[in-house]
Amino acid sequence: MHIRSEEEYQLRNLVGASERLIRLRKDLEGHIRGVLKTFGIRMTGIRQGQQRQAFRDQLAAAGETDPVLRVIADGFIAAHTTLCQAVEDLDKAVRRKAKSHPVARRLMSIPGGGPVNALSFIALVDDPGRFNRASDVGAFLGLTPKRHQSGEVDWTGRVSKCGDGAMRGSLFEAASCLIRQVKRFSPLKSWAVRLAGRRGFRKAAVSTARKLAVLMLTLWKNETEYLSTKEATT
Repeated sequence: MHIRSEEEYQLRNLVGASERLIRLRKDLEGHIRGVLKTFGIRMTGIRQGQQRQAFRDQLAAAGETDPVLRVIADGFIAAHTTLCQAVEDLDKAVRRKAKSHPVARRLMSIPGGGPVNALSFIALVDDPGRFNRASDVGAFLGLTPKRHQSGEVDWTGRVSKCGDGAMRGSLFEAASCLIRQVKRFSPLKSWAVRLAGRRGFRKAAVSTARKLAVLMLTLWKNETEYLSTKEATT
């Protein structure tokens, strides 16, 4: 039985707090949209950065149309401002921690990876020596297909989805980002894009998420960084 370290709990709490605040902000924005919709007001989309202020500006403008809505808008604007600031502060803390963590810096060298993904992986695995083979981490995260055997029946189904669902989702997002958004060439991106062309985006993203996990554990064990011209041996 693996006993988790104090550092692991600290990393998990830091990343978890950041993700929780982001969910609270999204929930609040969705609720605001629903309230304004009952008044016949539709808000435009939200993007990152200064667009959050634009969201509050729309809410303030909506409040000018009705006295009751004005009171509601004032409360929502204050809450949204506080949440946005808290999210920004924790995001900076996560980035500082990742930048100062030697393993996280190596994991962030992988295309599509980021500070949250790296710290979450470190916190979950805790000790890379737990895995004799790097490929075992795929099964640990529930990213390997389930095998069904009974008599003469022997077929492979969908991934098992065992283990930590949040980490699995984070890797899937990183894989999606790699396939669709990352512009820089790398053998990893080339492999993922070709796979998406053959098997479809979702299956490719799952396979890429598994490959990312294996690659991250390999870099951690080997104490190396990802090179865009050559992938670490798995």
